[in-house]
Amino acid sequence: MNELERLVEAVIFAAESPISLERLSVVLEKPGAELRPVILQLQDEYVPTAHGFYLAEVAGGYQFRSVAEFAPWLRKLSKDRSFRFSRAALETLAIIAYRQPVTRAEIEYLRGVDSGGVMKTLLEKNLLKILGKKDVPGRPLLYGTSRQFLELFGLRDLNDLPTLKEFSSLDPELTEAVPLEPASVERHNG
Repeated sequence: MNELERLVEAVIFAAESPISLERLSVVLEKPGAELRPVILQLQDEYVPTAHGFYLAEVAGGYQFRSVAEFAPWLRKLSKDRSFRFSRAALETLAIIAYRQPVTRAEIEYLRGVDSGGVMKTLLEKNLLKILGKKDVPGRPLLYGTSRQFLELFGLRDLNDLPTLKEFSSLDPELTEAVPLEPASVERHNG
């Protein structure tokens, strides 16, 4: 591994969230065209079948993430940071992810129940963001998913969301066991 590869590896590893190619270029004072092949090389080197983690392109950037099969052990390390989604929260997130920008009234119409409390929790966890106001009487807020949402679910962008056809082909047991905490490798300073 050459020095530039080691440097890119170290910066991506140390970043608290996925780091974009543009940000990496600024930090390392190197053009993106020079860094892109290095990232591809690191992705080839850190494949999930060879290591306990891999280099993923997620939420518009790059991040080392742990292999999903080790999640039960990694959860034990971060009990204080883990959280579970209720069915209501998952329904609300799904509606917003697939229909954004969307108003609270539209979400509640689709779910058939009040969603204010669930949406407040999702906003507090930075999984949702307010995108603006709809140009209709009353000017209701428009909601969408955040970068944190993409990071949590391991998505590069919203185009990576599974289609309804892909959902129907999933094993029913897998659809009930959605990973609920970030899959990224935990870093401890100390």
